[in-house]
Amino acid sequence: MKNSIFTGLLFILIFTGCRKSDYLMEGNTEFLRDDGSGTGTVTWSKNNEYVLEGFVFVNDGQVLTIEPGTVVRFRNGQAENASALIVARGGKIIAKGTKEEPIIFTSEYDDLQGSVEKNEQGLWGGIIILGNAPVNLREGEARVEGIPWFEQRGVFGGSDEDDDSGTLRYISIRHGGTNIGEGNEINGLTLGGVGNKTVIEFVEVISNADDGVEIFGGTVNLRNIVVSGCSDDAFDYDLGWSGNGQFWLGIENDFAGDNLIEAGGGTNPVIGFPHSVPNIFNATFISNGETGNGALAVFERFAGGVIANSILINDPKGILLEVTDTRNDSYSQWKNGKLDIRNNLFYNVAEDNDDPIFKLTGVFTQQMENEWAAYFDAARNETGNPGIDLNSGNFVPNPKITGNLSDYPNSWFQRVDFKGAFGEDNWIEGWTLLAE
Repeated sequence: MKNSIFTGLLFILIFTGCRKSDYLMEGNTEFLRDDGSGTGTVTWSKNNEYVLEGFVFVNDGQVLTIEPGTVVRFRNGQAENASALIVARGGKIIAKGTKEEPIIFTSEYDDLQGSVEKNEQGLWGGIIILGNAPVNLREGEARVEGIPWFEQRGVFGGSDEDDDSGTLRYISIRHGGTNIGEGNEINGLTLGGVGNKTVIEFVEVISNADDGVEIFGGTVNLRNIVVSGCSDDAFDYDLGWSGNGQFWLGIENDFAGDNLIEAGGGTNPVIGFPHSVPNIFNATFISNGETGNGALAVFERFAGGVIANSILINDPKGILLEVTDTRNDSYSQWKNGKLDIRNNLFYNVAEDNDDPIFKLTGVFTQQMENEWAAYFDAARNETGNPGIDLNSGNFVPNPKITGNLSDYPNSWFQRVDFKGAFGEDNWIEGWTLLAE
């Protein structure tokens, strides 16, 4: 009966020349499809239920506002049948949840009462935000993964470092992710050419069938980010991302997940400007040990960046730098002073130091390998038990890890006196599915 009502109303909407996103109302539930006109400038209320089908865009010039406590659900489907919310270049999303009333993006079958298992992945697509900030391609712009090549609203990149795509605050993105084709995925949260006036903080991505958060270039900053139980990388960046990150929690499940960080530079050309050189401070990365395939962090294709004042746990592979015979590699970025891993605490990594925690991959000499391995101590990294009880689900060290800290590079960062994502406040409680 519901399907017949939906079909009938959809027929009427299409054939009466409706220029807004197709929808129907059933009680307080809105079913939304996009005919090319996007969402329009509109507010979604917590008093309604929303179900999105297919790719729904916030078009250039439109503003989508989502009230605290709103639940947005997506029609189940994979590959070309996936559903996703995409903020196009020039569009804006204002999704300001609160700790008491987070905004939740999830499957249409999720009643938030256990109808979907916490670790279930790949039920829908994901959230994609595209902006006008720089990316390191000759053309100055690119088409985002997971969107058909003919869809012009899938283009991102530009020249505005201060571009503003809106706000995501206290957001939980659950059970998404899909693979459209080889190297063409929809991640939990995808950020393409997003500028630094965009606010992204207190965001959870849980049980995603690809990367948790992927950042394609841009200057966007991310604070208080939680990624857990994803099938590929927790965090992935390339194409010249030069923003900041602080208070990141990345957790892998047994037999699921690759790298906690996969860092890439350019593609055309590899050494193109801007370089991928973000600053990542106060992260807690917990790998899946012998049951996983990846490393704590992998730097490839001339990627640089800083990881500092962080806690990294439970992986046979530590920090890997790629070396090539062209010198357009991440090892060269380290030698150039554009890659640094310093003032961090490692625990249960690389077989308790029988192996070096800092390693090289690719084409390298023994001297190069020795230099990078020795930099672990030179950069004031340490090994030791941070006092985190992984079995309890409480990721706050007891006591907090203080001392031997690196200075913060700019005014965006909060100055704190501890390593890792947590001092004494367990800030994931009350709004994340992970903490339930």
